[in-house]
Amino acid sequence: MKKRILAAALACLLLAGCGTRRTEPLAAEEPAAAGVEIAYVPLDDRPDNVERVEYLADSLGYQLVMPEKALYRTALDGQPKNFDSLQRGEPWSLFTWVLEQEAAGCDRYILSLDQLHSGGLVSSRSMTGDEVSLPGGGTTSSSELMDSLLSALAEDENNVVWLLDSVMRLAPTVGYQGGTIEAYNALRAYGAEPRPGLDGSNLTIENIETDYRRGGRGVPLDPAAFGLTEEQVDEYLAARSRKLELSNQLLQTVRGGGYENFRVLIGIDDSSAEECIQKNEIAYLRSCLREGDALLSGVDDLAFKAMTKLYLEESGWEGAGIAVRYYGGTEDQPACIYDFQPLTQIVEAHLDFFGLTETVDAELQMLVLTQPADEDKKADYYNALIKDLNDCRKQNKPVILIDAGNNRYGTAFHDALTKETELGWLLSYAGFLDMAIVTGTALSHGVARYAFLQSGEQTDATERAFVRTVADSVLKDFCYRNVVREDVAVCVRDELGGNANNFWQPQIDIQRVTDLLARRMDEETADAVRNLERSNFISSLEPYAERGWGGIELENYRFPWDRAFEIGMDIRLGDFTEPHEKVLNLYIK
Repeated sequence: MKKRILAAALACLLLAGCGTRRTEPLAAEEPAAAGVEIAYVPLDDRPDNVERVEYLADSLGYQLVMPEKALYRTALDGQPKNFDSLQRGEPWSLFTWVLEQEAAGCDRYILSLDQLHSGGLVSSRSMTGDEVSLPGGGTTSSSELMDSLLSALAEDENNVVWLLDSVMRLAPTVGYQGGTIEAYNALRAYGAEPRPGLDGSNLTIENIETDYRRGGRGVPLDPAAFGLTEEQVDEYLAARSRKLELSNQLLQTVRGGGYENFRVLIGIDDSSAEECIQKNEIAYLRSCLREGDALLSGVDDLAFKAMTKLYLEESGWEGAGIAVRYYGGTEDQPACIYDFQPLTQIVEAHLDFFGLTETVDAELQMLVLTQPADEDKKADYYNALIKDLNDCRKQNKPVILIDAGNNRYGTAFHDALTKETELGWLLSYAGFLDMAIVTGTALSHGVARYAFLQSGEQTDATERAFVRTVADSVLKDFCYRNVVREDVAVCVRDELGGNANNFWQPQIDIQRVTDLLARRMDEETADAVRNLERSNFISSLEPYAERGWGGIELENYRFPWDRAFEIGMDIRLGDFTEPHEKVLNLYIK
């Protein structure tokens, strides 16, 4: 009887027009007020290095300034090139662009050195020479350009400069400058082989490069044993040496006087838990870091981390407590084969970087789903997480959520989150792409939002940028990675006879694939979009307050690198509403 009465009451409320309000997505939004400018040279043109960095900057009240895309775009083999001749970015033009920003009065910089040295991350893995062509003829070198740029930026004591660098991964990129999957696998196996450990006075660039060619017992490695030629190994190690020597030059330069406002952040690209070729490189670079510099797992999240740390330092952040909880039972292992430390150690290093201290009763919460220790208990793991997430929701404790399950839960975890939680209430979420970057991605966005709620000036523009980040993270992971990406790959491979890793080798009808992407995403995102539209988000911590999400429209789906691995999309939003309300777990307002 009681259920019937409640159901009747709910029906009356709905008939009275108290159903969930959905504001129509706006055709045009009010522009954000001009904030402090940050001149940003991206790692490359993938969404994690462009759109999502723009969202993060906007959410913090910054104004991101970037060079034109052709100056930092990467083209895989067979794809249209930049300026009809380049597969990579153009270092000289980027160098002059940064100097133009300095002349215009900019004093905040986030600069990817892989882009400025090599024209992007992919190119940095295979480039062996140091020569840079100059307009009208003549050459300079990457090292000379770096010295000139750092010196010029150091002249203004008001400049704050974040320099992003990377430890080269174990093998170059498939589909770039003729790289094949067979060569990738062989070089990765060669790079993953243990090397002699160096320490103390023996830890030098010269000794590291000598030991590139020797196994863990000091015995020379035979390229043929890995299916490689001497020439392939020579080229691979020349690229490694070039990157290591440029990184060393950077660190030695900023250790000198006049660079106190410069920060170096180095990311470890795809790695291995083995005592691999990166081991001595990492140890050496870490020994050269100054206070304020850092070397952390992950490369595609470097700009997120730098942007967040820049804001924390400028806003007077004094750190915070955070409660970290793991579900799945494998947090003491690497999250995937491309990580070099157990997940707990990766998390601890990032917490330290952001000034976070683990505290059981902290307001800020981080919930992490790991790979399942027991396949038969998958549902138990994620159901326990969902219960705790909903308890945090009731207690108004903001949550950073990480899916480090590495696809081991299929769609079950995401389906359960969509049905049983309020996705739009999260401070941040990460699970898309490689597991090596999920910790840095989730913490960067979550800590940035937490700090901004404490000290930032909230506007509709900052709020829109924040919720776009949440929507982008959730929808790409829940709907594209686990469902639609495979549909795209099947279409490219089986229907069009193409290559899902490069739509230009052989060239296929990209518009047909894009149309499939749009149709399938519209279908698969419906439930998650509905959840977001009925969600509230935290708009203030003290006093605690929330706002309701408005309508969401997804459009302009695209493949930034003309491959199936990642997608881009535009997110239009409607006006925010008063907080949505629930009766019997159903939204009535």
